[in-house]
Amino acid sequence: MIAEIREPKVEKQERERDWVQKIAMAPMEFGISMLSSEKARLLGHVQDIGLVRDKYYLTKAYVKVGILRINEYWDVMKKKWKAAQDLSTHASTSIEGNPLPLTEVKAVLKGRPKRARDSEREVMNYNQILIWLDNEIGKGKLKINLQLILKIQKQVVSDLLPRYDCGVLRKRQVVVNDPRTGQMAFIPPNCNDVPRLMKELIGFVDKSRGEIDPVILAGLFHKQMVLIHPFIDGNGRSTRLTTKVLLSDLGLDIFNLFSFENYYNQNVTKYFATVGEYGDYYELKSKIDFTNWLEYFTEGIIDELLRVQKLLDVLVKNDNMEPYHQCILDYLSAHGRISDKEYAKLTKRADSTRILDFKYLLELGLIKRRGAGPATYYVLENE
Repeated sequence: MIAEIREPKVEKQERERDWVQKIAMAPMEFGISMLSSEKARLLGHVQDIGLVRDKYYLTKAYVKVGILRINEYWDVMKKKWKAAQDLSTHASTSIEGNPLPLTEVKAVLKGRPKRARDSEREVMNYNQILIWLDNEIGKGKLKINLQLILKIQKQVVSDLLPRYDCGVLRKRQVVVNDPRTGQMAFIPPNCNDVPRLMKELIGFVDKSRGEIDPVILAGLFHKQMVLIHPFIDGNGRSTRLTTKVLLSDLGLDIFNLFSFENYYNQNVTKYFATVGEYGDYYELKSKIDFTNWLEYFTEGIIDELLRVQKLLDVLVKNDNMEPYHQCILDYLSAHGRISDKEYAKLTKRADSTRILDFKYLLELGLIKRRGAGPATYYVLENE
């Protein structure tokens, strides 16, 4: 057994979703004990996520039938995907204490130094497996299993740990220290129990697909894998990457634009306080309550999906893009920046209409203004 599940202390309503009850019937050690108001908040989060997800599917349908001329600004969207990957890489490694700011992370990922410091190697490793997962998800080839999780951890800690600790479940006991105090906070399960616990967790995910909302399922998986702590190192990064694969159930291509790690990096203290526990695993397992974590986890998903929704709005609005708007984007893709003087050489449009052209792309969030007065120029939004 992983942990006992206590029956939720809530009144059953005919039209209320029953994923909590389904969790309670699962042979897992999840503790879901919440008040009616807490459950209502979680259900509200799930419904909000569903609305954004439905809008995403609708936008994908528009693209498929050709309503959106997506190829006209494909380079712009690729830059947004790259920006999301850079942000995810920075946020997830920063959560674990990596000191590099986002600007340096971008520089490292662009230059990829051969003689990298450990902090640089961490971001390169994370980014490399993130890109691989992105590509594999796009092909529809990924399935959550132990082999995939081991592969993720192996890449995350490549050249940072001895080879015998890379891509394998831990074979010795570890402790988790409080990142704020450095004091011991949590004693994970004995290494002899780790293979069984991971097998049960993966089996729970497989059995629960289609029965438990994918966001809730991903949240349960996330915290439980953190508690199992299956590796000597790289547990947090590996868990967040695996969780992103589970979240791809919301729609495969959202993975390209999605950086839920950034929300948790903005309040690392709360992230560790809700995803972690204090004490010995075996003493806590029958008392662990996932409610606060699930609320925080779904809040993070909503926050990030709202950002993605703005990008989807741009996709829809771009159906009204004119050739002269595309001319600006093409020039930016080739040269990195454009001024009104340079734009005037590309078009015969009057001064006032050129200003409106830039304004239109600014409102769409595709470009941003730099400089002031005669020195004003424009760059792509993610530059």
